[in-house]
Amino acid sequence: MSESFGFCERCGQGMSQRVPEGDNRLRRVCDACDHIAYENPKTVVGCLLEWQGKVLLCKRAIEPRSGYWTLPAGFMENGESTIAGAAREAWEEAMARSDDLSLFALYSLPRISQVYVMFQGTLRDGYACANEETSEVRLFDEADIPWQDIAFPVVTETLERWFERHDLRVPVVHCGDITNRPGEPLEILRHPS
Repeated sequence: MSESFGFCERCGQGMSQRVPEGDNRLRRVCDACDHIAYENPKTVVGCLLEWQGKVLLCKRAIEPRSGYWTLPAGFMENGESTIAGAAREAWEEAMARSDDLSLFALYSLPRISQVYVMFQGTLRDGYACANEETSEVRLFDEADIPWQDIAFPVVTETLERWFERHDLRVPVVHCGDITNRPGEPLEILRHPS
């Protein structure tokens, strides 16, 4: 019995996995019309929002990692820019706004096929509150961050880089590949800024 790879979005026929002509890797290809169903990394956008030297964190009320702290972030929607997506996620998760978002970091997570685009900005009026996906929001000094309860390695990396450099006058965009698996020590291949 042959393995099923789903149905073609164009013609509805069965798909198989093969290397299409002119390509160099296995893809899902329609057996009838040769349509290639490309599967590409997902883009996650988020914000590190600061108010008077403290950063906004959200306690997740949904899986994955419900009950752990994170920065407001989530998957981009079709038709939106990275900065618009980050602003939308801040509003959806923490009813937070910022008038000065700027690119802060770009991280690739090849193990889970995700790319994170993180922005930084000032939390408008210092205001945020929990929303549907969040059970609690809070502003943290560096010393008070619950490092052991941070939801994702990319959030830990973003926070560490921000506290390391936030008082510098020259903006730097951080870039790296996060390669560890959950529960393993953080492994980051940092690229020069």
